[in-house]
Amino acid sequence: MAPNAMLHEMPRKDALLTVEEVAQRLNVSKDWVWDHSSRKAPYLPVIRMSDGILRYRNSEVEEFVNERERASSLRRKRR
Repeated sequence: MAPNAMLHEMPRKDALLTVEEVAQRLNVSKDWVWDHSSRKAPYLPVIRMSDGILRYRNSEVEEFVNERERASSLRRKRR
């Protein structure tokens, strides 16, 4: 198999997103993303690269959104 064909056959890794991309995805400010990358709850899973460079796995950002949605629906059911 040719090298180029092998590249197309290999599954793509989970994309790493920047603070700006996560903020845009969640429709929040970059400060909000930074804040939720350092607090205990709700904690946005982060990869600390170096010198303040943060990256986020797209799948983990999606899971964060799903968890927040589940928590919101539980609160609504309790009322």
